[in-house]
Amino acid sequence: MKKKVLIVTHFMAIGGAERALLGLLNGFDYSKYEVSLFLFRQEGELLPLIPKEVYLLPTIDQYATLARPISGVAREGHYLLAFSRIIGKLSAKIYDSIHHYGTSSEVAIEYSHKFTKWLMPEITPDVTYDLAISFLTPHYFVAEKVKARKKIAWIHTDYSFVQIDVKSEMKMWNRYDHIVAISEACEESFVQCFPELRKKMIRMENILSIDFLQSQVKMPVSERLQYNGKIILLSIGRFCTAKNFDNIPDICRRILEKGIDVIWYIIGFGADEKLIQQKILESHMEENVILLGKKENPYPYVAMCDWYIQPSRFEGKAVTVREAQALHKPVIIANYPTAKSQLIDGYDGLIVPQDNENCAKAIASILKNSALKETLIENTYHEDYSNSMEMQKLYNLMGENDDT
Repeated sequence: MKKKVLIVTHFMAIGGAERALLGLLNGFDYSKYEVSLFLFRQEGELLPLIPKEVYLLPTIDQYATLARPISGVAREGHYLLAFSRIIGKLSAKIYDSIHHYGTSSEVAIEYSHKFTKWLMPEITPDVTYDLAISFLTPHYFVAEKVKARKKIAWIHTDYSFVQIDVKSEMKMWNRYDHIVAISEACEESFVQCFPELRKKMIRMENILSIDFLQSQVKMPVSERLQYNGKIILLSIGRFCTAKNFDNIPDICRRILEKGIDVIWYIIGFGADEKLIQQKILESHMEENVILLGKKENPYPYVAMCDWYIQPSRFEGKAVTVREAQALHKPVIIANYPTAKSQLIDGYDGLIVPQDNENCAKAIASILKNSALKETLIENTYHEDYSNSMEMQKLYNLMGENDDT
């Protein structure tokens, strides 16, 4: 009999965590495992890419209201949910104010689930799973609204850069048998906040489907990257503080001043778009830093670039970097705290300083070295970026049930 697995997440918008989920879903052996996926809302550009073997559970109205405007939730008649979210939002503001938290606070999103969980029905009341996975925080619903022999929660971020209500979250994490971190640095930053949870930690790298990547590269695109003799640089990600795209125009300007002719494309979307556009104007980089916007399939653009660059302030582990390496592109990343867990510096990628001047100086020096570029590319052919063997860690968790 097949083992039953449930995965719960928000929706399938374009993002690193969502692409990591696709890699996980593509990694299952469906001859042995029956995988169900529950989305709060069945929407997002990546929704059509869910493997056909996955059973997509029907939506539930209460869950579909999460992360939507509270006014709209009330207009739909979900008065208690709207009221509970207001209480959660106000409570988070009070907590943030008392603790002097700023824009990196995650308390509001945690409280939005914590204060509404009592109104949420069980997701599949008649099914007990062998394994239930909560893929994105907050993790209250798999903890309390799912029956499973084993429950695990995933972390994708560097906890040294987020502000949380540790005492509140501790109660949530304690409901899980295991907690999965996507890198060593991710795990260490988490256990700095929750040292008591170290015994529950499992490290599991993001899984990539190389066949999927290669098939996507071959798909037609509506435009091609224009280079006009320039070196093409590419960055992909959400337009947010973590990705540091607002500093790309200044870094690009400094590279040009060092005599290296580049054009830097950015694929993505998000709250910082106006800030990035403003920085492009301030640096007079309108011809050299180009925002391509949201792309459902960014992989043909990765194939077109000369270098993939991740200039982030912080990361858990950037899926896009691993994807670029799997497509045999040379990559450069900023020296964010988890950078050394992302690649082998000098072997299959390069780490450069985070401050703009030294970052630009390092990139300019690298771009002059064609032999180094070829070495980095060659080394990617000797590595397995799929991490397909990581699936065995999940299988082992379910295998422990065989003796019970």
